[in-house]
Amino acid sequence: MPADAASDIGEGPVRVTVLGATGSIGQSLADLLERNPDRFDVVALVANRNADGLAEMAIKLNASIAVLAETENYQLLADRLSGTGIRAACGQAAIAEAVDLEAELVVGAIVGAAGLAPTFRAIKPGRRIALANKECLVCAGDLFVDRVREAEAELLPVDSEHNAIFQVFEKDQADQIEKVILTASGGPFRTWPIEKMQSVTPAQALRHPNWDMGSRITIDSATMMNKGFEVIEASHLFPVANDQLDVLVHPQSTVHGLVQYKDGSLLAQLGSPDMRTPIAHCLSFPKRMPVPVKRLNLAELGTLTFEAPDPVRFPCLGLALQALDAGGGAPAALNAADEVAVQAFLNGRIGFLDIPAAIEAVLDRLSASDLLKPSKCVEDVLDLDSEARQKTLEWVESRTSWH
Repeated sequence: MPADAASDIGEGPVRVTVLGATGSIGQSLADLLERNPDRFDVVALVANRNADGLAEMAIKLNASIAVLAETENYQLLADRLSGTGIRAACGQAAIAEAVDLEAELVVGAIVGAAGLAPTFRAIKPGRRIALANKECLVCAGDLFVDRVREAEAELLPVDSEHNAIFQVFEKDQADQIEKVILTASGGPFRTWPIEKMQSVTPAQALRHPNWDMGSRITIDSATMMNKGFEVIEASHLFPVANDQLDVLVHPQSTVHGLVQYKDGSLLAQLGSPDMRTPIAHCLSFPKRMPVPVKRLNLAELGTLTFEAPDPVRFPCLGLALQALDAGGGAPAALNAADEVAVQAFLNGRIGFLDIPAAIEAVLDRLSASDLLKPSKCVEDVLDLDSEARQKTLEWVESRTSWH
């Protein structure tokens, strides 16, 4: 279960560090922090290479330090922050220093495997980790959860579906739960025939019907791989068996998660599709804070519909469930292969339906080579990640000769 907290972090302003500050999660978070300057003190903001965006955010939030992972834009960041009293830094050592600064809450929102090491480092006794980086649980779930438990830290899920389940999951009644259900919009191709999906373009796949997200997660939503990742994450976040996790397609993206109990009760969390709601829940947990999101008007909405996911149209979901059951390094390899395949699709090098074909081929090859053993440390995870990426690139280069 994510968190055991029953009280606020403290009486004064909560000190916050943000890893992945300029991404979509970071920007939604910044909006909430800017609206509540008396409730939060921003300690550190970490971004990849967006110096302009990071500098602007650091000034607005009066951060103590702003750090870029990449070094090439450091001077631009330093120039933008000159005279503000905000320290500029760059590189992995600076990120580690920022993570170690005293903060009660760290938001882990760095995209991709790059978020593994700093988010692991952020786990410290008594600290809260608001987690938005899926790799920590998909690629290294057992290691991550064990580290949180050993440090007696708290883990709060930022992802809208996991946060929804967290809100209706009665942890003292975990043995009374039959099923945990994650909802999926079905993406832009929910009703498309398979034949038409052969010619899907990146522009079409990037038009998500309900959410505004980064490019990879938008493509993953279109293939439903993202929902598969979320099932894997849920297996680490909630004390239920794999066969108690289910997916339901819900095109309106209004019901974000459900928990079914043994007495037949089905508890659901509903809300407008705005990431500020789950982010605010993590910021103020266990209390609530005002959020300027559109209020849900069920009478105006009128109809909520649900359907089972189509395994033929969305094979990526099945691949993710297979990786979950296989365990070991399979989820980490799945994630790495997906990231490379999605980028190859966005670059026009492979077709939309080649994404699951590439992933399946890579998983088969790694399994045959006995490379999907459980990882003992983060370095093992990163080694497997690198191997899976290389194998996927090889598939992209010569897919017609792979069997």
